[in-house]
Amino acid sequence: MIDQLSNNTILITGGAGFIGSNFIVYFLTKHPNIRVVNLDKLTYAGDINNLSELSNKPNYTFIEGDICDASLVSKLFHKHEIKGVINFAAESHVDNSINSPGQFIKTNIEGTFTLLEAARNYWKGENY
Repeated sequence: MIDQLSNNTILITGGAGFIGSNFIVYFLTKHPNIRVVNLDKLTYAGDINNLSELSNKPNYTFIEGDICDASLVSKLFHKHEIKGVINFAAESHVDNSINSPGQFIKTNIEGTFTLLEAARNYWKGENY
């Protein structure tokens, strides 16, 4: 599958977090012909400094934003001609889920739905 994406762009969400940032650095090392657009809200779990080594890479773009923003996500699909999505954007701290369960539902469920709808609409050729 990855080989079919050469010279294409994938959207990675939550890429400023610990797992996402390590994945992006590894992925771009292994696949230099694939462009990555990283969408991250930079909440408590994300740190742009995790990606400082990518700041000059021509095949890497960082966008600060929320996966729940349907308009933004749709625009990213169209502007960058996204061919694949890897979603790391998630609320994951258990203690925070007890104190603010609504934010977990918003990001983990509604955000994932927003990504799926944007992908489905774009790949079916529907306007946003």
